[in-house]
Amino acid sequence: MGLTVAEVRRLLAACRARPPHLSGHRGRHHALSWSNWRRRRQAVARRCHYLRRCRTIEGRSP
Repeated sequence: MGLTVAEVRRLLAACRARPPHLSGHRGRHHALSWSNWRRRRQAVARRCHYLRRCRTIEGRSP
């Protein structure tokens, strides 16, 4: 799954230097981990959605 414009902007913002009072608050590692988790979850949801649609179209109940 490709990155959206909003996702790229969020990741770039996480890589910029931050003010000292915000330096420990959800840094680069958190942003990258969250992005990976989100993209993986979207792929799983899309796959489940398509499988369910295929079963319904073929006349089988989900």
